[in-house]
Amino acid sequence: MRLTRVSTGIRNHLPPRGRRPLDPGRAGGRRAGPRARCRTRRRARVAALLAAALTVAGLAAAGPAAPASTAAPAATAGDVTGFTRSGNTFTVTASSGAKARVVIARADIFRLWLSPDGAFTDDPAGSVLAPTTDFGPVDATFTDAGTYYRITTGALNIRVNKAPLRFSVYRADNTTPVWQESRPTSWTGTRTTQYLARGADEQFYGTGLRLGEWALRGKTVPVAVDNTWRENDNASPAPFYMSTNGYGVMRNTWAPGSYGFNAPTTLTHDENRFDGWYFTGASLKSVLGAYTDVSGKPFMAPLWGFELGNADCFNASNPEYQGDHDRPRHQTTPDVAGYAADARAADMPSGWFLPNDGYGCGYTAPLKSTVDALKAKGFQTGLWTSTGLGSIADEVARAGTRGVKTDVAWIGGGYEYAFNGVQQAVDGIEKNSDARRFVWTVDGWAGTQRNAVVWTGDTHGTWDDMRWHVPAITGAGLSGLNYASGDVDGIFGGSPETYTRDLQWKAFTPAFMTMSGWGATNPQAGYQDKQPWRFAEPYRSINRTYLQLKMRLMPYLYTMSRVAHESGVPSTRAMVLEYPDDPVARGNLTSGQFMAGDSFLVAPVVSDTAVRDGIYLPAGTWTDYWTGRTYAGPGWLNGYQAPLDTLPLFVKGGAIVPMWPRMNHSGEKPVSTLTYDIHPRGNSSFSLYEDDGLTRAHESGAFSRQRVAVTAPTTGAGTVTVSVGAPTGDYTGKPASRGYELSLHVASAPGAVTADGAALTRLASKSAYEAAATGWFFDPADRAGVLWVKTGTKPGAFTVSATGTSVPEAGPVPASSAPVPQSAWTLLSADSQESAAENGAARNAFDGNPGTLWHTAWSGSAPAPPPHEIRIDLGARYRVDGLGYLPRQDGGVNGRVGGYEVYVSDSTTDWGAPVASGTLADTAAAKTVALSAKTGRYLRFKALTEAGGRGPWTSAAELTLAGRPAP
Repeated sequence: MRLTRVSTGIRNHLPPRGRRPLDPGRAGGRRAGPRARCRTRRRARVAALLAAALTVAGLAAAGPAAPASTAAPAATAGDVTGFTRSGNTFTVTASSGAKARVVIARADIFRLWLSPDGAFTDDPAGSVLAPTTDFGPVDATFTDAGTYYRITTGALNIRVNKAPLRFSVYRADNTTPVWQESRPTSWTGTRTTQYLARGADEQFYGTGLRLGEWALRGKTVPVAVDNTWRENDNASPAPFYMSTNGYGVMRNTWAPGSYGFNAPTTLTHDENRFDGWYFTGASLKSVLGAYTDVSGKPFMAPLWGFELGNADCFNASNPEYQGDHDRPRHQTTPDVAGYAADARAADMPSGWFLPNDGYGCGYTAPLKSTVDALKAKGFQTGLWTSTGLGSIADEVARAGTRGVKTDVAWIGGGYEYAFNGVQQAVDGIEKNSDARRFVWTVDGWAGTQRNAVVWTGDTHGTWDDMRWHVPAITGAGLSGLNYASGDVDGIFGGSPETYTRDLQWKAFTPAFMTMSGWGATNPQAGYQDKQPWRFAEPYRSINRTYLQLKMRLMPYLYTMSRVAHESGVPSTRAMVLEYPDDPVARGNLTSGQFMAGDSFLVAPVVSDTAVRDGIYLPAGTWTDYWTGRTYAGPGWLNGYQAPLDTLPLFVKGGAIVPMWPRMNHSGEKPVSTLTYDIHPRGNSSFSLYEDDGLTRAHESGAFSRQRVAVTAPTTGAGTVTVSVGAPTGDYTGKPASRGYELSLHVASAPGAVTADGAALTRLASKSAYEAAATGWFFDPADRAGVLWVKTGTKPGAFTVSATGTSVPEAGPVPASSAPVPQSAWTLLSADSQESAAENGAARNAFDGNPGTLWHTAWSGSAPAPPPHEIRIDLGARYRVDGLGYLPRQDGGVNGRVGGYEVYVSDSTTDWGAPVASGTLADTAAAKTVALSAKTGRYLRFKALTEAGGRGPWTSAAELTLAGRPAP
């Protein structure tokens, strides 16, 4: 048994990007103190060590592909000179000596491999990224169609254009295009690029855990890691994307690359070969299914892995530890048991600890007694690693650890090295116990979904970081990553408000973790560290509420992850997955919200406000989880009242949600009564999945399912019937029988309630209902009406009917304007823009990225005084009634707009009178301006003065508009 791990001195916690020297576009700074300078020097050494380590590991080149201007002249295959078939492998010979292979694996799946030298020996990934490619016999044929060869599978047609060699794919009708190369694939010796035609409204998704918006049309995305973990980086890239045309592709490579989803779409990797697996389907869900059929389904986490985890160093007395050696209650590893006791004393749900990290922290013997002490309080134990997994067999088999976090100081720049590190961690758990894999990694790749949770790295506890975390974690699911997360409130900075808001919405994702050890101790009143129970009120109680709600929702979220395990469709879903034909849901207008499974719509609050605007409710009915008010979509909901304790949360009509009794960790008490929380609306069903929650026995069929079906009116009055099937299947610990409770969200008391035809007793009060073993009670004051029903203990199937009741009336979403999409906007003119020193070009004012800005010129001759203005073509006519102005967010303060005028017009020569004018406050907060509604295509924003009077400048991080399309 080691007393401490040997430290490399390399930390996961790399510094944020360095500040540039002060310039006229920035306000003054402050000089770093001695401790900050010490941290900077240490981080510089860390960066040097990491660079050296990556060079030794052959990973120093990790990063985006080099610009095309620096590359060698590109070559192509030339014309087709030969075409042969062997089984379901079709080989194409080209005039340059290059060859291509098309390998049909299934009617909807094929591999396209192009070798510039004609030899198919260079296969760096082998079968690691595509472990399953044998799906049995496939009926494939080919014909010579004159200008092209056609390979037909029954589901699709692959065209091999002869002169020059180009590929395209069509549906079974050989008429409907799926994708088409607009020019031949080219290579330079160091990089290979495919060029695809882009459809008029084609949208793209994927590329792994991208730190930002998930709809990628018009974006260039690095399929590469840089371990800076800021917006628009890619924390765990995947060489996979999919399109609304109904296909996806995984490049079979370890090489980094860059995908430009422009016209044409350019798909580049840093290697002299092309190799990709293609998947076609009728929907995005079916494409994800095919992709994960080949690359591996998302793993099934243990139940405790869905509970809140906490990573910290509890061995601060170790001389190698790089933090504060005097941290109280963190001196030796067993001190973690004190924090576990605190959590239980605070009635705060949480399920696991990572009590060491390897960055000089190590762990103190005896590890086993620490693991046992945590287990006695309902916690599992995992370990971080920055130096490898040489002791994992002993840690798992003898000490009883059950989780691993592979960190950047060990797995470096990602790709194959990191992938293999994760596999080593998986093997260390599963070869030394009957437990399931539970590994967190900061550098994933295609296929990582079958092995690990990916997380967003060392981020900050700011509103802005929270803003881009929502689409980042949601978007990861569009690459099959069911378990994606970010540290609650980041690892740096934070506040009670940002922590509380961040924890709220992350409680609706499968896996989440808080990092308490690296934040400041007692940075402000009410904020001790990042343990949820170490906050003052009201934050502590709000944290408890959402953690308790997640524990109650465990059977629902566990089932949704089983769906992901079987289908590849993630639990945390971008709106486009559930509403693929809704043009609003297809793009980034909905990137600030998500579906938690198929029933909950979650709209996080990611700014310091108590009012949430811009919630999009698609077609169907949506019930406010807290108030019971029901809306009929589609529509935009603005002005939603969301004080700190309220996460905007809506339930889809027809939802059937299984719930546990309240508990602080899985296994704390038996699920003697299972609740089904039901929002009746038409016909709906749900299949509950259960297993032992810990072992891998489910892989051999040790699990059960219970189907619940509900029939109800779509509107108005009628009978609501709930048919609960007998659980089928078996597993260790499965109850022979249990009690059931139904909470039916209906608008009126029923005339009668029966269970299997026998009348249940109506009880006069909620307290009488709570005391009874069976019966029903209707509470009109509970969320606009809830019918509570207890059936008593049931060993098998049963049916409950409520006659003479009614479903809630769904009112229209209150009429209001919606965000005007910026994607079609173009710059007409700006009277001044700084484009030399800081690229403050005017286009940055509406690029959707708050991290960029428009700044008027300052680096040349004497800057022009205000007024300054920007003119924008909106791309279509809108009836505009609101403008948003976000001042610069980079720490600078000058250029904030003070006095302003806003114009909307159909003409760029006759603007008419301003639709709004006034003065904005000199703060960094977002500003909203109500406009006199006016229809037009062009916007003119005029800055009359600088808010703080600091100089002759104007700046803007983002300009946004609200309105409705107009003919």
